[in-house]
Amino acid sequence: MAKGTIRYWAAAKAAAGAADEPYDARTLAEALETARRARDGEFARVVSRSSFLIDGDPVGTRPHEDVELPENGVVEVLPPFAGG
Repeated sequence: MAKGTIRYWAAAKAAAGAADEPYDARTLAEALETARRARDGEFARVVSRSSFLIDGDPVGTRPHEDVELPENGVVEVLPPFAGG
């Protein structure tokens, strides 16, 4: 298990009700599932449409179950943005 921070942006921040929170998980899928369990369906909807960066590197289309989280890492949750 690794410990780090999940940072939410824009609509993800609003749906989470927080700018960030800690994670204690082995994979991105585990961290997101823990965050979903604590919130309502709007959070799950926003996160399902979001992109993710881990320590600045894009996750892209990799299955979240295969994305291992680093110790002291930062996961950024980026919902779709309007405009550029």
